[in-house]
Amino acid sequence: MKILLLEDNARLNATIVKRLEAKGYRVDAFLDGKKAYETLDSGYMCFILDINVPNLDGIELLKKIRDFYRETPVIIISSSIELEVIKDAYNFGCNDFLKKPFFIDELEIKIEKFCNIRHDIVNLGEACCFDFKSSLLRIGEHEEHLSRKEKLLLNLLISEKGKVVTFDKIQAMVWEGNFTSLDSIRSLMRRVRKKLPFECIETVVDVGYILRY
Repeated sequence: MKILLLEDNARLNATIVKRLEAKGYRVDAFLDGKKAYETLDSGYMCFILDINVPNLDGIELLKKIRDFYRETPVIIISSSIELEVIKDAYNFGCNDFLKKPFFIDELEIKIEKFCNIRHDIVNLGEACCFDFKSSLLRIGEHEEHLSRKEKLLLNLLISEKGKVVTFDKIQAMVWEGNFTSLDSIRSLMRRVRKKLPFECIETVVDVGYILRY
């Protein structure tokens, strides 16, 4: 999972990156708001924004994020205690506001909460389960090895169980913002379906897929 971090305190920036990468996240870190803005289409699943940063502040960047990503979690981290600033953050669509200084553990908990990060083993039926922690698909005593994109796709479908996962969302999350064709998405889906011992992924014509189990 890719995260965008905007924090102009280099030391805090590096500390957050180190902790999040240790948890297995990919982090693109920026000290400058304008540079962060230039990468918004890179398939991020979470944004962590400081407010008072050079060139484009966190609130302005939040507005621009919400023009493109209505549901992607945005966590504001700031030393500001001004009520109007906090109100603005929520009014423009942030999911939560962390007052500095804070424990990095708090940030990790919020990321897991808003991004539906799971660490359990999900039973898909017929002795088939998916281990979120190891990203392994287990069928009976057999472990089915998945490619990186296969893992990302199955993870996404399970996290959005019962909801339609659109082609656009698959492109953003599985291809991490890089362009791909519908043929490539369908080809990947065929490979995932072949590795499952039963049919549980429905096609929603011209829209995407939905997982039911």
